Amino acid sequence: MLSVVRMHAFQSGRGPLSPGSRAGVGAALALLAIISAVEVADGRKVHYAALMTAAPVLAAVFASWRAVLGVALVALLLGGGFALIEPGASMTTGVGLVGVALSGVVAAAVAAVRQRQAEQIAELSKLASVAQQAVLRPLGPQVGTLAVAARYISSTATAEIGGDLYEAIDTPYGVRMIIGDVRGKGLDAVRLASIVLGSYRHVAYERADLRAVVADLDRAVARNVGDEDFVTAAVVEERGGTLTIVNCGHPSPLLLRRGAVIPLEPPAPAPPLGFMPVVRPRVERLEPGDRLLLFTDGLGEARRDGEFFPTADRAWRLLGHGTVGDGLASLETALVEWVHGRLDDDIALVLMEYTGQRSGASVPVPSWEVGAAEA
Repeated sequence: MLSVVRMHAFQSGRGPLSPGSRAGVGAALALLAIISAVEVADGRKVHYAALMTAAPVLAAVFASWRAVLGVALVALLLGGGFALIEPGASMTTGVGLVGVALSGVVAAAVAAVRQRQAEQIAELSKLASVAQQAVLRPLGPQVGTLAVAARYISSTATAEIGGDLYEAIDTPYGVRMIIGDVRGKGLDAVRLASIVLGSYRHVAYERADLRAVVADLDRAVARNVGDEDFVTAAVVEERGGTLTIVNCGHPSPLLLRRGAVIPLEPPAPAPPLGFMPVVRPRVERLEPGDRLLLFTDGLGEARRDGEFFPTADRAWRLLGHGTVGDGLASLETALVEWVHGRLDDDIALVLMEYTGQRSGASVPVPSWEVGAAEA
C-alpha cells in the first residue's frame, strides 16, 4: 500500500523523481550532452541543434510533464546558446529552435496524459487490493487445536486480482477450513469469492455434516454464476483429532507427517461448486505435529522453462521447520526463486499444524468418520 502511495505522489509530479523518471531525464540530458559535444566539435556553424527535439520526447516516456518541460527548457537554452555564437544565424537554426519548443510542448502533453492514466490504474489497483483484503481476513495464529497461517502470493504476470479464497473458523463441530479458487479474475471473481466465503461463514456453524456444507455452498454459487462459471474448493474439518476432507475439483491437500508428504486424494472425484457435486469424505486420524498444506492451483502451475515447481518433493524441507508462518515464508521464497519472480496465477496457501486435543475437551466424533478412518 505504501508503494502505491509513493507511486501516486511521483505520478502527480509532487514527490521526488522515481528511478524510472530519473532514468528518462538522465537519458534525455545525456542525449543533449552528446549533441552539444558533436556540435562543438563540428565548428561554429550550427548543424545539429534540431536533433535536440528528441530529448523531451525521450523524457516523456518515463518522466512527469514538469520534468519534460525542464528538459525542453535545457534543450532550448543549449540551442539558443549555439545560435548566439553562430556567425550569421541561419533560418534553419531558427526553425530548429522552434521545433525544440514545439516538441517540448507536445511531449509534456503526452507525459501528462500518460501520467493521468497511470494514476487511474494505480487507484483502481489500490481499490481492488482493498476489496480483496476485505474478503480475505487474516488467519491464525491459533484456531482451536490448530496452529494456522495463510499467505496470498500475487501474480506478477498480470495486474488483475484473482478469486482465490480461504477461511478457518472454530465451530461447535470442530475447526473448519475452506480453500477455493474462482474461475476467472478481476472484480467479478472477487465478488463470487465473497459470496462463497459469506455463505461458508454462516453454514459452517449450522451444518453438522460437511456434505451439507458443500450442498449449501453449491446452491449459493449456482445462484450467482453463469453456465460456465464455477468454484473449486476443499473443505476441511478437524474434530477430536479426526481430519475430514471433502474435495470439489480442487488440488488435493498435502499431509506432512514425520518427514513424509502424503497427498490426500479424495475417494472419488467430484465436480466444482456450481455443478452439484456429490462428495465422498476422506478421513484421517491426526498425530500431534502433523501439518496440512492447502493451496490453489497456481502452485501446481508454477514453472520455469516448462518444468513445474516440485511441491511434493520439497514440501517437508520447506514447510516442516519452525512455525507454520515460517514454513509458508520458506515456501514462498523458494517458489518465487524457482519462477524467477514471474507467476502465471495468484496463489493462496494455508498451512495448519495439529497441536493435540485440548486437555479435558471431549469432542464427539461421528461414527461414519471413525469407521472411515479405521478403514
